[in-house]
Amino acid sequence: MAMKRTRQPWMKADDFGRSLPRGVGLNLLVPEIAPMEAFCRTVLGANTIYADEDFAAVELLGSVFMLHADHSYLDHELGRAVAGVEPRGAGVEIRLYGADPDRIEARARGEGHVILAGAIDKPHGLREAHVVAPFGYVFVPSRPIG
Repeated sequence: MAMKRTRQPWMKADDFGRSLPRGVGLNLLVPEIAPMEAFCRTVLGANTIYADEDFAAVELLGSVFMLHADHSYLDHELGRAVAGVEPRGAGVEIRLYGADPDRIEARARGEGHVILAGAIDKPHGLREAHVVAPFGYVFVPSRPIG
């Protein structure tokens, strides 16, 4: 892997890996960490645990997910699979249960992000919005209606 970081990370990678709880995790490959980390923090209201040029760990709604820069995956099979692919995550919705769709839509609009669908009550009992993050990932904040 070709790392660009110029400082020591906040913890060793193997210690971080062992610290993750059981459950489902996300790892999003992105051309650049900064725009996606900023989106997660300013639009989604996430807490950035750590971020540098290669990697970010982000906490949102009690879960931790990761961002890896493409250059850090040059020797990884997934890195080769996404090379030149735009937008990323086509066909995947990253659903944020318990997140306020109206608030996140407003923040996204304020930051100039694309809104695929504004906040609306859906027949399946959730109020949700579809917001496009940098590099094409689609986040769907939702809350139960009523």
